[in-house]
Amino acid sequence: MAAAALLRRVPAARAPATALMAARSISDSTAALTIETSVPFTSHLVDPPSRDVTTTPAELMTFFRDMSVMRRMEIAADSLYKAKLIRGFCHLYDGQEAVAVGMEAAITRGDSIITAYRDHCTYLARGGDLVSAFSELMGREGGCSRGKGGSMHFYKKDANFYGGHGIVGAQVPLGCGLAFAQKYKKEDTATFALYGDGAANQGQLFEALNISALWKLPAILVCENNHYGMGTAEWRAAKSPAYYKRGDYVPGLKVDGMDVLAVKQACKFAKEHAVANGPIVLEMDTYRYHGHSMSDPGSTYRTRDEISGVRQERDPIERVRKLIYAHDLATAAELKDMEKEIRKQVDDAIAKAKESSMPDTSELFTNVYKKGFGVESFGPDRKELRASLP
Repeated sequence: MAAAALLRRVPAARAPATALMAARSISDSTAALTIETSVPFTSHLVDPPSRDVTTTPAELMTFFRDMSVMRRMEIAADSLYKAKLIRGFCHLYDGQEAVAVGMEAAITRGDSIITAYRDHCTYLARGGDLVSAFSELMGREGGCSRGKGGSMHFYKKDANFYGGHGIVGAQVPLGCGLAFAQKYKKEDTATFALYGDGAANQGQLFEALNISALWKLPAILVCENNHYGMGTAEWRAAKSPAYYKRGDYVPGLKVDGMDVLAVKQACKFAKEHAVANGPIVLEMDTYRYHGHSMSDPGSTYRTRDEISGVRQERDPIERVRKLIYAHDLATAAELKDMEKEIRKQVDDAIAKAKESSMPDTSELFTNVYKKGFGVESFGPDRKELRASLP
């Protein structure tokens, strides 16, 4: 399972998290548990999946740990940005962790994911490590994009994570292209193309969905509806904010995106549908605690009471914590110890990322033209050779 990859992010000198868990009474049982989703699925042109989700104690513990790692990473990124160690744009994912974790639990690394600029946690879910994440955020050469992408352009080709994209909605046609490649190569895999409610009115999204439906591509369009496109509420931007129905002739499903088990069930259902029948739209009803980006305080277009209300009633980590208690899988003290370990793990990763150097100035000329073409830059009238690019 991809989520298990997060458990390997402890420095070599430390005991791995799995060993720490084994030393305690925390359950690592693989016995099946059946848990009902928080709310029913709402469907369009398709019968919804069952609300009864099969999981295990070990998976629930992994969900708790992975989402807690993501939450701590994003909180640390907030501090690094305020300290001016992260520059440029920075869009945080805290509150939405269940979408990344639940999706990964339902699919394989053979499936592809492509998303917008709120991409840090999706990178972790695909098996990325904290050191390369923080290195990229701080523009260091040890980053997952060699320090040249920054917050908005994480990338992990070996896990079929085709990155964060800064142009609103532009990743959706690219995702449909990935789905075309999967069908062309006769793979039983699918592509999840994520976008926000702010991008849901983009024309290119509907053009890509149309051709995906015509060709029955295994494309799953996932609208992460956090209810605000920058500072604009969904009802002010969309005449029909029922995004799961916006595919018209394409089936859709509305999912509680704050319930990791509901996300897992929906993504498993969507992949099976897409591989057999073509595209489907998933609307993840979720919420971001931070503003749109670090330049947005997030409190001018919504109340603090609204934010705290969601934290109290729907927080994805707290929901799993309650399930762990209800099934007697760990004690409050054991979970607190795990959270302390995660905090140290994140702090250690930041310290190591700071040791990574900034990219050499020669990197300005790499990844621009394909290597081996002998590209040269000349002065006026080709009399002076200015530069020879690799």
